[in-house]
Amino acid sequence: MTRFIPVLLLLLMVSCAQKEESKVFTSVDIKTVLTDSLSIRAIELMDGKSLAFAANKGAFGLLDLESEHARVNTQLYDSVAPEFRAVAHTATDFFMLSVGNPALLYKTGDTGTMELVYKEEDDKVFYNAMTFWNNREGIAVGDSMEGCLSIIITRDGGISWKKLACSSLPKAKEGEGAFAASNTNIKVMGDKTWIATTTGNIYYSGDKGRSWEIISTPILSEKSTQGIFSVDFYDEKTGFIIGGDYTDPESNLKNKAVTFDGGKTWNLVASGNLPDYRSCVQYIPNSEGKELVAIGFKGIAYSHDSGENWKQLSDESFYTLRFLNDSVAYAAGANRIAKLTFK
Repeated sequence: MTRFIPVLLLLLMVSCAQKEESKVFTSVDIKTVLTDSLSIRAIELMDGKSLAFAANKGAFGLLDLESEHARVNTQLYDSVAPEFRAVAHTATDFFMLSVGNPALLYKTGDTGTMELVYKEEDDKVFYNAMTFWNNREGIAVGDSMEGCLSIIITRDGGISWKKLACSSLPKAKEGEGAFAASNTNIKVMGDKTWIATTTGNIYYSGDKGRSWEIISTPILSEKSTQGIFSVDFYDEKTGFIIGGDYTDPESNLKNKAVTFDGGKTWNLVASGNLPDYRSCVQYIPNSEGKELVAIGFKGIAYSHDSGENWKQLSDESFYTLRFLNDSVAYAAGANRIAKLTFK
């Protein structure tokens, strides 16, 4: 009997290897679940059953993932329709933030209507992204003003927001900001926060925004249209950044980097190879930090080896992406939201 054990172990090893190899995705099915005349750059999976979104023209809504029925509403400020490019949620509320002057931050209210909880008026104001560490504490980031990034924080569940003084932030480079392309230039995990900027920097906080340091990356940022467009972390050590130049989308030099030490150091990967300009990158759940999907108006690209090599799965255009599980994601872009099934 004992002589069969090595054979059995070998068969199990081969079977596991084949199973692991078969997990590598080679295609993606794309099903449009919402069509509207909107530019949708901000989506948020709420509870595994619904997806919230906000867009231009003051539009925001909720998509039921089971029925694929969507309710779309409009939020006006006086007679102006804001352009929303950032959303976030807690266990009880949904938030959306507009980009330009005035910056308008709304939360779901007890009356069933959206309540304005923060307003900032200045010709230079331009907010890009937002998220929450927990149900009480959240953060939003915008372009630099008066020499530092614009960062607002809530500690009371989003009822009130306070802008950090420049005296408590690192000095920004001239014109430094963040790209309002996909609501993915902030990533939080535990108490940690990483903000990716137009100048190729990572702003890092280990204490939920109370103190900050700047970490340089090798991402190309010689022009205002270049820099880091998106950051994601699989765990507190493993992270990825991607960008490029949206005015020169074929360029793929120095636009992707990976970290394995929590963002202290970043190393370029696949420089000169696919993918080229992308506006959003996300780790695939349950992939041990090895599998990534990057999307943009240049299509959908996939890596199964921590970003070293990529395969273009589709040329269809999207702006932003969120994974529901390890094979299904939802993506949004010009005029639509789609369900992506990776195979």
